[in-house]
Amino acid sequence: MARFIPTAQRAFVSAASKTLTNSIQSRIASASSLLQFNPYATSQTHKSPFTANIIRILSNEIEYQHDYAPPHQPATSFNSFTVRDRPGEKWMTMRGKYGEYEEIKIEVTMFDGCVFVPKPGEDSTGENVVLHISLLVDISKGQGYPDMEFLCSAWPDHLEIQKVYLLNRDKTIINPYMGRDLRRIGSFRGHLVITWKKGE
Repeated sequence: MARFIPTAQRAFVSAASKTLTNSIQSRIASASSLLQFNPYATSQTHKSPFTANIIRILSNEIEYQHDYAPPHQPATSFNSFTVRDRPGEKWMTMRGKYGEYEEIKIEVTMFDGCVFVPKPGEDSTGENVVLHISLLVDISKGQGYPDMEFLCSAWPDHLEIQKVYLLNRDKTIINPYMGRDLRRIGSFRGHLVITWKKGE
C-alpha cells in the first residue's frame, strides 16, 4: 500500500490533464491559422485603404511584442503560498504554512474539464461553459500526527472534496474517510478536526 497514493496521484494528474487536450489543441490550431499573416495573399488581393491600415497596425504591434515586450514571468507566490511552476507540464505545486507546525501542499492541474449550464435569465438562450480544475491537497501537522490528503474538484463557486485519506508518515493509508458524503468544503469544515483526532 505504500506505493498506492503516489501511484494514484500520478495516474490522477495524468488522466485529469488529458481530458480537454484534444479540443484545446484543435482550437489552438484553428486560432493559429486565423492569426497567421500571409504577405503573398495580400499582394494578390486588392485591399481597401482601411483594411490595409488595420493589417499594417496589427503587423507592427506583433513585431513590437515579439522584439521588445518582456516575456511573461510565472507567479512565484499567491497569498501566503509559494508557487512552483512546472514549464511544459499541466500542473503546478503550491506550498504554505498554517500556524507554527501545519504544512500545506497543493498540487493543481490546468483546466481539465467543463460542464455546460443554461445562461441566466428567463429570455436568455444558449449555454455558458463552466471550467473545472483538480486539486490534491496534503496537510501535515508534524511528528505524532497523521497526514491528511484530500482529492478535490474545484469549480468557480465551490470546492468539492471527492476523497479523504489519513496517512502515516511513510504515506501508507491508515484509514480512508468513511463518514457521510461531505462534498462541499463548508459542510466538511465542521468534521475536519474530529476526523483528524480519530487518526491519532
